Amino acid sequence: MKTVETFTWAALALPLAGAIITGLGFRVWRGKTAGVIATLILFSAFVCAVIAAVKLKGLNVEDQQHTSVAWDYAKTLGVDAQLSILVDPLALYMALVVTGVSSLIHLYSVAYMKSDEGYTRFFAYLNFFVFSMLVLVLAGNFLLLIVGWAFVGAASYMLISFWYRRTTATAAGIKAFVINVLGDVGLVLGTYFIFKGTGSLDFLTVFKEIEEGAAFAQTNDGELVAGCLLLLVGAFAKSAQVPLHTWLPDAMEGPTPVSSLIHAATMVTAGVYLIARMWPLFEQAPAAANTGAIIGCATLFIAATIALTQTDLKRVIAYSTMSQIGYMVMAVSSGAYVAGLFHLMTHAFFKALLFMAAGSVIAAMANVQNLNKMGGFRKSMPFTYGCFIVGGLALSGVPPFSGFFSKDEILAYTADRGGFHVALAVVGYIAAFMTAVYTFRLIFRAFWGEPVEEARELEAGHLAHGEHVNPANGEPEDTHVGFPGPEHHIAERAPEMKIAMGVLAFLATVAGALQIPNVTHAVDTFLEPTFEESTYFQTLDPSNTLTYFGMALGTVLALSGIALAHFLWVKRPDIPATLIARFRPLYSLSFHKWWFDEIIDFLIVRPAAWLGRFFDGQVERVLINGVLTGGTTGLVKSASAAVRGVQSGFLRFYAAAFAVGTVVVTFYFLVA
Repeated sequence: MKTVETFTWAALALPLAGAIITGLGFRVWRGKTAGVIATLILFSAFVCAVIAAVKLKGLNVEDQQHTSVAWDYAKTLGVDAQLSILVDPLALYMALVVTGVSSLIHLYSVAYMKSDEGYTRFFAYLNFFVFSMLVLVLAGNFLLLIVGWAFVGAASYMLISFWYRRTTATAAGIKAFVINVLGDVGLVLGTYFIFKGTGSLDFLTVFKEIEEGAAFAQTNDGELVAGCLLLLVGAFAKSAQVPLHTWLPDAMEGPTPVSSLIHAATMVTAGVYLIARMWPLFEQAPAAANTGAIIGCATLFIAATIALTQTDLKRVIAYSTMSQIGYMVMAVSSGAYVAGLFHLMTHAFFKALLFMAAGSVIAAMANVQNLNKMGGFRKSMPFTYGCFIVGGLALSGVPPFSGFFSKDEILAYTADRGGFHVALAVVGYIAAFMTAVYTFRLIFRAFWGEPVEEARELEAGHLAHGEHVNPANGEPEDTHVGFPGPEHHIAERAPEMKIAMGVLAFLATVAGALQIPNVTHAVDTFLEPTFEESTYFQTLDPSNTLTYFGMALGTVLALSGIALAHFLWVKRPDIPATLIARFRPLYSLSFHKWWFDEIIDFLIVRPAAWLGRFFDGQVERVLINGVLTGGTTGLVKSASAAVRGVQSGFLRFYAAAFAVGTVVVTFYFLVA
């Protein structure tokens, strides 16, 4: 047990050490040194997590879930605040995904960011981001969870606005930070309700209190439901669920490795983890759990419809992330904990792969991300194209790729719940069809068709972009601050990028074999000690007829979606324009992202800005500065002037004043 704790603490501490070492040595490191150091440190953290997981499974089942306390930093008035981690299969499962995929993203970044002037700073931020996520998933109590939650928000701000000279990047970073702070407030308030009912901040103590009926004994207890709903606010903000999702597409302003990190293994999966970790609370508050399932379903559908019409390469992938996280939230809120977490892992593989491949294309396009300006890269970038195909097939849910097994397991489990959950599963299948359409719309538009100039240059062996000229002075310039440089900086010719993408492509292909119905149950077996007391973990049977019907239906829908995309954007590329003209209102709804940004701007941003101007102009300047501060200042000045006026400097005047004062005081006491 001590060995497991030691390696778990080491996995947590190493990324922090990497951030400090890399950050403090920014004047020393040259070339790729900082990137290599950060990558090796993070890979060491992954190795520690692997050793801890192996050692944990060697323990007795009752010993596979325990708290390791490093320090009691506040234990008074019933508050058991400790620097503690929860060592159990769920925590180490998340640690494996976070450190493993992040290590590959670090490796990819070693080459991708090599020409950026903020190279060392970038890797310090990356290591700190991973450390923050590990604090979140390994926390043994609500207090440390809140700390990790806040750290992740701060780290995301630094990475999204990494190219801070671009106003769009800083605006995107601020937007992500503000929305996530709103989620932080929900998490803190939810923690208050849970602490009030259980008298503890320690996870295992809280869960025991609820399971034994010592706290919140009544199903759907008002305070417990309120606490769980507030926890959902935190989960929705961090995992970009409707309506707190608008920060996610804007986060594409960060470097492509940041997009890969945020969307694959870290930030957006935090909400899924939170709901899964708090399963005893949500099973005792089914009203809150049902709310989470409905919101997750709405998110996966809305995001899929938006992705159908977007023309920014990275934003299409971003909306696919939002949709896939919706599947996970629906799953863990419906009691399909293992299915949701299994999809979390497979999604990390193929989504990180898609973003890396997208970065390869964008670099070849001199940072142009518009699909309307792409085409024909299939021959000039065969490795990137192959990775896109693998990632696209996994995302679309085509067998035998990993996304097929994980996504269909979610839908089968959800439908098996019965009641309104059947409707949620139906919506999930419809969105699965749309996923295949928009995924291969992206692939066919970027890689098929007539090659664009950049693709022809690559085919001819030219590895340098044409010069971008500044119209103001006629001198060459980069497309934007921080772009990796004038070379075609693609995965085809960068070993680090190629290795990272190759490993992810392999995992996206074979990882589904870990959880094949009636064949393998590796994820079920590993996570069982965490969820063994769950009602749904024990009763839902993935081996019924519904499972096989769902797998067949999912395959048909995925292949049909790919066929439709091929017909619309390869065989008959003239049809999409006709459909847009015929269904203009639906197209506008999708293209303008259901007008969520505009609605939020009208209902929240503008009133808040008006209120701020009112308080600044009327309250601050008129009332505070004018009436209160200015009036008080004027009164003091007037009194001071009056006092100064009687200071004549003549001794006779002072003696007379003293005499008069004495007479007045004496008269007062005689009369009184």
